[in-house]
Amino acid sequence: MSLDQLINDCKEKHLKAQEELYKRYATSLFSVCLKYASSYADAEDILQDSFMIIFDKIAQYKNKGSFEGWLKRIAINTALQRYRKPGVFNIINEENIPEVLVEVDEESINLDFLLGIIQELPDRYRMVFNLYVLDGYSHKEISKLLEISDGTSKSNLARARQILKDKIEVTQNNPLRKSQTK
Repeated sequence: MSLDQLINDCKEKHLKAQEELYKRYATSLFSVCLKYASSYADAEDILQDSFMIIFDKIAQYKNKGSFEGWLKRIAINTALQRYRKPGVFNIINEENIPEVLVEVDEESINLDFLLGIIQELPDRYRMVFNLYVLDGYSHKEISKLLEISDGTSKSNLARARQILKDKIEVTQNNPLRKSQTK
């Protein structure tokens, strides 16, 4: 079935079409959800919530632009909404934090380890880090999405990078941990 036909059938609420859409895109959207979630279980919940919204709002998709991009934006916004609560993005005395560069010894750090330490970041740092580094949003766009200032976005990114750098350095400098990250 073509993508256009699948989308049209989903707009008409055909269950088989919705099932097919889920099968086609669940894996890629789950990886998006996993980046923003604090755990695997949270990512599963965000994925399910995302598909509920997708099926509810699919009539709003006007076949312009990337359909997968439209789905991804819904998944990201669903994840952000889950974590957008009072206090998550407030910052205390974190002004003028220098930009942190993280050097990774790719032979001692694997993708699962990186994802794990990203998931361990506090919500405010994880959201900004993912939006900026992994999804290419600007600080201005992040500030609008998360309802924070540009400065808070920059500060949260710098803190996230520092935390990640510290965790990576501890792992790279500890021979016992190296074997656990391969």
